[in-house]
Amino acid sequence: MSLNPVRPWRNIHRRDSRQIMVGNVPVGGGAPITVQTMTNTETTDIPGTIAQVQAAAEAGADIVRVSVPDEASSKALKEIVRESPVPIVADIHFHYRRGIEAAEAGAACLRINPGNIGDEARVREVIKAARDHGCSMRIGVNAGSLEKHLLEKYGEPCPDAMVESGLDHIKVLQDNDFHEFKISCKASDVFMASAAYMQLAEQTDAPIHLGITEAGGLMSGTIKSAIGLGQLLWMGIGDTIRVSLSADPVEEIKVGYEILKSLGLRHRGVNIISCPSCARQGFDVIKTVETLERRLEHIKTPMSLSIIGCVVNGPGEALMTDVGFTGGGAGSGMVYLAGKASHKMSNDKMIDHIVEEVEKRAAEIEAEEATQTKA
Repeated sequence: MSLNPVRPWRNIHRRDSRQIMVGNVPVGGGAPITVQTMTNTETTDIPGTIAQVQAAAEAGADIVRVSVPDEASSKALKEIVRESPVPIVADIHFHYRRGIEAAEAGAACLRINPGNIGDEARVREVIKAARDHGCSMRIGVNAGSLEKHLLEKYGEPCPDAMVESGLDHIKVLQDNDFHEFKISCKASDVFMASAAYMQLAEQTDAPIHLGITEAGGLMSGTIKSAIGLGQLLWMGIGDTIRVSLSADPVEEIKVGYEILKSLGLRHRGVNIISCPSCARQGFDVIKTVETLERRLEHIKTPMSLSIIGCVVNGPGEALMTDVGFTGGGAGSGMVYLAGKASHKMSNDKMIDHIVEEVEKRAAEIEAEEATQTKA
């Protein structure tokens, strides 16, 4: 097995929630936390949208959301759904008819915004379409598009207004005997979003979709999302996540997995533990890690790799990883396998050798898991 020991002091007790299905993907009820993204192509660009969905799926996306703003997009959605390797969520904002059309086109889930979708009669029509076509739904509350009466009541977007919006919409779904839904309460402000999610988690057993909306660019958005989503996940809140970045959707998936990986909630691929480098380093740590991250993207098996520049912390870190390399002197370092010192390797051959060792270890882990499954 991969060296990822579970220790009592790092356990996260996830909030109890009921489970729904988004296509063939379970959400909530103890299922693995799913990672989502959203396409940014024109939905009517069918080949471009399908290519983006497939790239996201290859990067590990469990679910992909596609915007459906008009009738032409509804028509395109049918082919996109047919070619997608993962369930598709139709993003519906202003016109309830798009929700009905998306359900008919085969969307696995409909994301509706309570502040924009229309009156209760229109919502009921969307509910009927979802039920008739086996769709789940996501109530997508957003601080930037709250209902007018709530803004008048509270004076401005705030956690209380967001939660009231969400609970009001939950009531509409439940009054219509529809229970296949999850809910989100997003804001671009980390404090507002976190407060809303904490309140919401106490008042419903619905699965919760986490996100800090409009978080920003790759670096700033990653940091903001890691803080906001990270603290909520650490508290056990969250059944599915999307990191909203002004970047390629594939980057959203990568960041999402890194957040889950850092909390021990879900592992995919190689977790690289590396030092920031200093004058003690026996090789160029920064360039080495950059190269290894790129060359190990094809590894999907959860495992760990330590790349440490010197012997101060290197041997200790290597004891807890599947594969490790610690810088030494005279142009070489020590390779560690399964937590034990194995052999020396020259720095100039180290990257190719580490890639080989990681691939070998990944194959061993997969074989071990296959044997256990058969047993």
